[in-house]
Amino acid sequence: MNKDYGLIRKMRRGDEKAFDLFVHEYYEDILRYCTYHSNDAEDAKDLTQDTFLQFFRNLSGYSHIGKAKNYLYTIARNLCNNYHKKKKMQVLNHIENEGYSEGIETDAITQITVLTCLNQLPDELREVLILYYYQDLKQAEIADVLGIGLPLVKYRLKKAKEQMEELLRME
Repeated sequence: MNKDYGLIRKMRRGDEKAFDLFVHEYYEDILRYCTYHSNDAEDAKDLTQDTFLQFFRNLSGYSHIGKAKNYLYTIARNLCNNYHKKKKMQVLNHIENEGYSEGIETDAITQITVLTCLNQLPDELREVLILYYYQDLKQAEIADVLGIGLPLVKYRLKKAKEQMEELLRME
């Protein structure tokens, strides 16, 4: 019996310490993931909190097959995708109502360059890079999180690296 399974059983019985241990175990990883996807510390904290809330809300229906961490990443990915859709709509509404305004401040040009290039990648390639490099997931874990086969993860990772190198050279 693995650690996640034991914690989940205790959480289903209402053990507050189990909830605390579970959040403590995975909070930093999920926060880091959400930070890379939102680029805003406060939004990342909200997305992380929402990830755990959604997990706990659906705990009774959760069937423990693999790692709970992978399921948390899946929830976080869906929440981050919704966050981006909402942000795009806000930007479009702002541009429509007030016009475009330039005012981007930066203190780390390299980070901005990497993020700019990363954001130019197709979603499926960007996701694999983030999970691999920023979340330190193994390729098999990425396959579980994304619900795709390991060969496809390897292919996407290779393509993402190639495209990132090309984009960085152009910058």
